[in-house]
Amino acid sequence: MTVTGLVAGEDGGPRCHWALSAPEYVAYHDTEWGRPVRGDDALYERLCLEAFQSGLSWLTILRRREGFRRAFAGFEIAAVARFGEADERRLLADEGIIRNRAKVEATLANAKVLAGWEPGALDALIWSHAPEPGPAPRSFEEVPAITPQSTALAKALKKEGIRFVGPTTAYALMQACGLVDDHLAGCVARTRPA
Repeated sequence: MTVTGLVAGEDGGPRCHWALSAPEYVAYHDTEWGRPVRGDDALYERLCLEAFQSGLSWLTILRRREGFRRAFAGFEIAAVARFGEADERRLLADEGIIRNRAKVEATLANAKVLAGWEPGALDALIWSHAPEPGPAPRSFEEVPAITPQSTALAKALKKEGIRFVGPTTAYALMQACGLVDDHLAGCVARTRPA
């Protein structure tokens, strides 16, 4: 069966076509997307960035990622949980991030919720929804936007008080954090057998 959607990079290696659409995507595609992310703070960062991405291009988020990290204390849950009204005003004025009030408020509220969890609980909850590895997709038409596992993950997070996460955002989180490997068959960044 033919694989469609692979493009040769500068090194000649085949990559998912989106990886070569902007320079920022190459490193993200090759070293992060689809790679396992563990740890509460690291997963909180990805959860927040996926929420900020909702309705926008991921490239917009990548280009502002360092601004987000500076603005949100490196996404250390305990630090963000201590943010108050002055911090919220600062964030809404910060041109280095996406200044969407609902997304900023959700990021702060989520940190307050997560600060009350046992260490490792966010990691355990997210990773408990990892599906069994399946065959490598042979085209991006085979890559879903929502799965039963992402729907269940979104419901579990919402039940625990986490805001701004639906099934599509949950699936994007699963892709970004390596719960699934949606690199196409033959892609140099694919970590699981095709």
